[in-house]
This record gives sequence, structure tokens and C-alpha cells, in this order.
Amino acid sequence: MATMPGADPPDRLIVRLRDARTAAGLTQAELAGLVGVSRKTINTVENGVFVPSTVLALQLGRALNLTVEALFGLPDDTVRDREVQVTPSGIRPVEVR
Repeated sequence: MATMPGADPPDRLIVRLRDARTAAGLTQAELAGLVGVSRKTINTVENGVFVPSTVLALQLGRALNLTVEALFGLPDDTVRDREVQVTPSGIRPVEVR
């Protein structure tokens, strides 16, 4: 996959999609149907092979009732010093002691 100059490489993206999807009780195929993509697309996003477009990231957030920031982040974002807990009602930061 080609990256744009100045863009972070895909392996630096923190992906919490699998945790959010399973907390919502959805299979990859069910989530794919909600956002209009293939199950393989969901799988590749969850495994960090494919970085979703802005539109797809927004659709995933809407389908899971979460913000894009709750689903995806960069290693140096504000959650770097926190763990997250994924529940059916959403993703919440948990302070690391």
C-alpha cells in the first residue's frame, strides 16, 4: 500500500475496531453489512492491513455508536498512558497505575 508523503505508516495506527465490534455483539459480516463494505474489508482494517478512508471510519463509528477517536488513534495520542475498556455501551479510558 502506498502512503502519502508525511502520512503515518499504517502500522502506527492503533485499531480498536475488533474490540468495539465484539463488544457490540456483531460479526465482521454484520458490521460490513451495516456500513456497506465486504467482510474482508472489516477484517483487513481490524488487522491493520488497510487504513480506512475518512468516510469509512465515520461510518464505522456511527454503526458502533462511537467516535472515530475511540476506534482509531496514533501511538502519541492522549490515550497512550491509558488502557481502554470496551463494553457494550462504549469504550472508556482506564487509568494505568
